[in-house]
Amino acid sequence: MRHVGAIASRELRSLFVSPVAYVVLTLWAVLGAFFFLSSLVQFQEILVRLQQFQMFDRLAEMNLNDELVAPFFGTMWIMLIFGIPAVTMSLFTADKQNRTDELLLTSPITIWEIVIGKYLAVAFFAVLLVLLTGFFPGLLFAYGDPELGKTAAGLLGLFLVALAYSAIGAFASSITSNQIIAFFVGLVILLIFLILSVVAELGASQGLLGAENWPAEVMRWLATADHFQRLSEGLVETRDLVYFAVITGVFLLLTKAAVESARWR
Repeated sequence: MRHVGAIASRELRSLFVSPVAYVVLTLWAVLGAFFFLSSLVQFQEILVRLQQFQMFDRLAEMNLNDELVAPFFGTMWIMLIFGIPAVTMSLFTADKQNRTDELLLTSPITIWEIVIGKYLAVAFFAVLLVLLTGFFPGLLFAYGDPELGKTAAGLLGLFLVALAYSAIGAFASSITSNQIIAFFVGLVILLIFLILSVVAELGASQGLLGAENWPAEVMRWLATADHFQRLSEGLVETRDLVYFAVITGVFLLLTKAAVESARWR
C-alpha cells in the first residue's frame, strides 16, 4: 500500500485543477447557508407563534437539535445524493478518456492501491463538505445552547453517509468511460438506497412481500434513511456503524472487481 498516498495526492490535485471541486464546494456552502437560515427562520416563527398562543408546555419541549439541527442535517444528507456523484464521476472515467488507464494498470501498482488511493481522495473532499456543513450549526453554540453530543452524532452520520456514497460513486465511475453516465448511474443507485424504506413500508402494508415480511426487513436495513436518522437524533449504535462499514466495503470490492476486469479485456 505504499503507493496509496501518491495516488490520493494525484487525484486531489486533478480534482482541484478542474472547476468541478470549486463549483461543488461553492454550491454546497450557498445551499447550506440557505437551508440553515430557512430552518432558523422557521424555528423562530414557531417560537413566536407558541408564545402568542401561550403554549408554554410546548415551548418547554422545544429543542434546538430536534427542531433545527436534525432537520438541517437531513436536508444536507439529501444534497449529498447529488453532490457526491458530481465529484466521483471522473474518478476512473478521466483515466479512460485520457488513455492513461492502461499505463496505470500495467504499472507495478496493485488494483487495491489504485482503488483505495482514488477513494481516499474523494473521502478527503467529503470531509470538506461535512466541515462546511458543521460550520452552520456551530454558529448556534455562540448564540444558543444546542446539545454537543447530538450535533456531533449528526455530523458523524453525515460523514459516514458521505464515505459510503463516495464508494458507490467510485463504483459507478469504474464501470463506464463516460462521466455523465457515471454521474447518473451513481445518482440512481443512491436514489434506490433512499427509497428502499418507502418501498418496504408500502410492500409490507399491502402484503406484497410475503407473510413473514423478511424482504421488507432486508430493504429497511439496506435503506440509508433509518440509519442516518438515528445518528441525527444523537443515537450512535453499533448496527448503524456496521451498516455504513458494510456498504462502503462492498462497493469498494465491486469497484476493485470492475477495475480488475478492465485489465484483462
